[in-house]
Amino acid sequence: MCALFYHYLLKLWMSITLNLTTVKTELSFPFLSHAAAVRQEISDETDRITGKTKAISNVPIQLSIYSPNVVNLTLIDLPGLTKVAVEGQSDTIVQDIENMVRSYVEKPNCIILAISPANQDIATSDAIKIAREVDPSGERTFGVVTKLDLMDKGTNAVEVLEGRQYKLQHPWVGIVNRSQADINKNVDMIVARKKEREYFETSPEYGHLAHKMGAEYLAKLLSEHLEYVIRMKIPSIIALINKAIDELNAELDRIGRPIAVDSGAKLYTILQMCRAFDKVFKEHLDGGRPGGDRIYGVFDHQLPAALKKLPFNRHLSSKNVEKVVMEADGYQPHLIAPEQGYRRLIEGSIGYFKGPAEASVDAVHLILKELVRKSIAATEELKRFPTLQADIAAAANDALERFRDESRRTVTRMVDMESAYLTVEFFRKMHLEPEKNADQKNPSRNNPNPPVDSYTDTHLSKIGSNVNGYINMVLDTLKNSIPKAVVHCQVREAKRSLLNHFYVQVGRREKDQLGALLDEDPALMEKRAQLAKRLELYKQAMDDIDSVAWNK
Repeated sequence: MCALFYHYLLKLWMSITLNLTTVKTELSFPFLSHAAAVRQEISDETDRITGKTKAISNVPIQLSIYSPNVVNLTLIDLPGLTKVAVEGQSDTIVQDIENMVRSYVEKPNCIILAISPANQDIATSDAIKIAREVDPSGERTFGVVTKLDLMDKGTNAVEVLEGRQYKLQHPWVGIVNRSQADINKNVDMIVARKKEREYFETSPEYGHLAHKMGAEYLAKLLSEHLEYVIRMKIPSIIALINKAIDELNAELDRIGRPIAVDSGAKLYTILQMCRAFDKVFKEHLDGGRPGGDRIYGVFDHQLPAALKKLPFNRHLSSKNVEKVVMEADGYQPHLIAPEQGYRRLIEGSIGYFKGPAEASVDAVHLILKELVRKSIAATEELKRFPTLQADIAAAANDALERFRDESRRTVTRMVDMESAYLTVEFFRKMHLEPEKNADQKNPSRNNPNPPVDSYTDTHLSKIGSNVNGYINMVLDTLKNSIPKAVVHCQVREAKRSLLNHFYVQVGRREKDQLGALLDEDPALMEKRAQLAKRLELYKQAMDDIDSVAWNK
């Protein structure tokens, strides 16, 4: 809540002229007897910023006054509204001041104290004019008439004070400030208030209104109204405070609470961070977050494409088949079929599968490394601990290297196993069917097998075709088994035991070593301190409301 006073506000209290400067200053004085020191400090600040001119600034000085003689109010004093710019002021000073005033009085929680001098026609009051525009219902406007003691003889402001000339929802209040002579003589404010009471009590025009006139009554009236408004807004204030507390607690939970000093708590915090990272990493693999689908892409697109590009046509060309078969026979030619030649051609063809198999392993490895990096970046709890981030990343990547090595050994063994033991049924079936078809096409042919030393193009082509058929069978097998091996050795192990070695290492570390992992970003520590301070303020406000809200 705030209360707005125009240029005469603090004259009402301490006869101080408060100009607004560009420097915020917190001044605390225990008694009103220090008013001269306050005035001097404000004057000095104003001169330092604006120079010895009549310029203004919209950045306020914050002044706190503690005294048993004043009520609890938050007051905002603004420069008096002017009509023309005087020497030392800019040409836009009139509009600048009005804009400043409006920026405050337009706020719905602001109580407007519209001050008008008694020797001025109320119809020409700029304060009333602006108050009517921003508060047409008059619920937050209080009218104050000053300089009652300076009116011409035979005139008074009774019609205004009684609300007959201009009616407000709240009663008008008349006051009598200290004169300039009183200010120059440093007349005590308590004495000034006493003289004001005597003025109203002895005045023939205002005596019947004396009980509701004066600065003390105005202060009490404002204080009671402020209390009433606050009481009316307490439910919404409580709701706003509770919402702010919840938001601050959520933000503190997000960036992390302060770390305890004992080693057990530090270890527990580290393990919590690791679990949070592991959860995000698994979400990437299992589909909760993007990335895991790229692994399927390796098996569904990259591996088949690489297998199709293998140079079987060149390896099983007639020229190469003849070369391999002849070299395999050595000095003794084969008797029935070039079995050793078949085996060498098959082994040589199967060897080509190692390249795509190892490439699949490496491709999945790179994807997992990228997912580790993304998971660390996406783990909110880890952002406050850069050293722990680096250690977890290093441990995860080391584990992925071990998984890759094991996966590479596994797929290589699978390829080697296909070479180590051939499926004989394939060749038996393949031999019977072509020979039967050949006899049907050439019934006059008595010897279905060509001479052992006859390497015709047809015969060489037949050998290459037979080997190619077997290789295609192996290709279909490996195309299905390689992804299973890669997932088993890399993806499955990454989900199950990515940080197992790190857990063992952390469990062996001493308290100081654990603390080194939990060094925080100074900016994050500062942010947490600010959030904690704001949270404490909101909780204190809640306690204050609870203690006084329903006690009258």
